Amino acid sequence: MDNGKPKVAFFDFACCEGCQLTVIDSLQTHLDLLDAIEIVQFREAMSEKGENYQIAFIEGSCTRQEDEERLHKIRDQADIVVALGACAHLGGINALKNLHPLEDVRKWVYGDKAAWYDTYPARPIGAVIEVDAFIPGCPIDREEFVRVVKALLLGTKPPIPDYPVCVECKLKENVCLFDLGKICLGPVTRAGCNAICPSYGAACEGCRGLIPNPNENAMKDVLAKAGLTVEEIMSRFTMFNTYQLQERMAEEE
Repeated sequence: MDNGKPKVAFFDFACCEGCQLTVIDSLQTHLDLLDAIEIVQFREAMSEKGENYQIAFIEGSCTRQEDEERLHKIRDQADIVVALGACAHLGGINALKNLHPLEDVRKWVYGDKAAWYDTYPARPIGAVIEVDAFIPGCPIDREEFVRVVKALLLGTKPPIPDYPVCVECKLKENVCLFDLGKICLGPVTRAGCNAICPSYGAACEGCRGLIPNPNENAMKDVLAKAGLTVEEIMSRFTMFNTYQLQERMAEEE
């Protein structure tokens, strides 16, 4: 912090970089953050690359052996590491490949050039290095990003909700999608998105991950009224939560 400002760097692994674009979007309307921090590395926004940083935001999942060395290097340099978005936080959509034999996936993606590319089952970065905080979502919520950065600068715990999306739906007086004959993952998905999908009639797909200790009994009651089972709704979590579900199944065995 040569100028009194903490140095911040952004990194990307296997991802679409949509969360970093959301960061750029948020900075356009919160210029005060740029007065409080110094961004030294951010491929989406600048060509300079500074290697001296205290806070690292990482988007994307770990999908190659060589990714691990780079992640450890970032961890060794940074005082604080933040998983940015569903891929870094959960493994995200990339982990769908974990549901199939790896050699089949390699052929589907790379064809007759499969042997050229190194890949292995996708994992969230927290499975490789210690993560100090996370910002969930696909993509992240730009206002939540701002709140997390301000909390980190103040040395406080980032204000990530641990209650379900259903709470936000009720606050917005939305009609429950189950009552409309749709299947929604809101009862067990972490809130913080302001229930954006259900508010526009689209079912929650669980991009923010499972809430801690989900109330499965209450969820079973909701599903029973809709003629569904827990297994049927949990299977939909593979869109973003394949890694977590497989880890959960392994622990139960």
